[in-house]
Amino acid sequence: MTASAKTYGSFKTLNIPAQVTCLAAGGAGQLLVGSDDGSVRVYDLSSFKVTKAIRGLASVSSVSWQSQSASQRDCLWLASGRSVIAFTMNTDKLVLTVSDAHLKLDVGSDDNDAVNELTMNKNGDQVAFCLDSGVVGVINLCNNEVSQMRNGHDSVCGSVRFVPNRPGELVTGGYDSALLHFDVLQGRLLSRDDLRAIAPSSGLAMSPPFILSLGISPSGVLAAGTADGRIYVGTSGEISGDAGGARRNRRRKWEGLRSDGRILVEVAQGPVTALAFTSPREFLTCSLLGSVSSHGICGPVGNTGLTVRSVWNRNVEDIFKVNAMVVCGNLLVLGGFQKDGTGIIEIWEERGINATDTSTTASQE
Repeated sequence: MTASAKTYGSFKTLNIPAQVTCLAAGGAGQLLVGSDDGSVRVYDLSSFKVTKAIRGLASVSSVSWQSQSASQRDCLWLASGRSVIAFTMNTDKLVLTVSDAHLKLDVGSDDNDAVNELTMNKNGDQVAFCLDSGVVGVINLCNNEVSQMRNGHDSVCGSVRFVPNRPGELVTGGYDSALLHFDVLQGRLLSRDDLRAIAPSSGLAMSPPFILSLGISPSGVLAAGTADGRIYVGTSGEISGDAGGARRNRRRKWEGLRSDGRILVEVAQGPVTALAFTSPREFLTCSLLGSVSSHGICGPVGNTGLTVRSVWNRNVEDIFKVNAMVVCGNLLVLGGFQKDGTGIIEIWEERGINATDTSTTASQE
């Protein structure tokens, strides 16, 4: 079976003083870049110039964009230390500091309980966050009230996503090698899946399967990258699909962590630090050392006959280690740092469609 996917070629490189820790798409034609030195840059992707910046914070671990609505101006949300901070972007000031923040909430229990990731729901009325302590929480933007899920991870929780078309459900991934699925309104755990480590071969111990990256496609397919170089794919929550998958009726809750619809595939020699869907059944992964691959999910919903095919692979050119990746329209953006510790951003441009029969071998647990 032949899989096809968008291919990308190197287009532009940007250098900044401190390592890139996070990336996100901003408003139309904008890129958000967070850094280890406590700064955020907003780039215009038509000119690749910085149009606005935020400085003077602790290390920025996550950035998210809230588009303007009838009751809300364009707003940039970020995670810095134990705090979630929001900045209104409709201002003439070019450089902002924490004193310009629209809102600042300390959601971590102390200065050692850092926020690792933020995500905005589709309605733009809730921001979810996850902490070093394993806690998962939600901010209601109607009243800025913070609530926490009753259960959490046993270790660091590094990834959080709202389930598409289900703004009341969350999925998280943690360093306890677990994926958790929550009901936001009730704060309760709906389902979970725990990954097992790969058995050592030739006496060589493998890294634990910490969840380092997470994505959910618009159709409800989940993919997660692990520290031991694998990707977890869960299809049981898919609303509709092709490639042999019949249309599925909307269920009372998302079922993407069911064991009968998931597979694990080894895709890299090291940690899979970034992941992004490009279509309902196609996604990109990037390893810590900069190996970027495109994958297609083939077969019916359910793990019988379900495969993940590797379509193409290429390496970054100048980044020593990659911390983040995001798709912005026809651009693929990767960020990290060089050997001297300074920050670097590689921007790749879409170059068309690639088709190949190269496939990876899927394993089931």
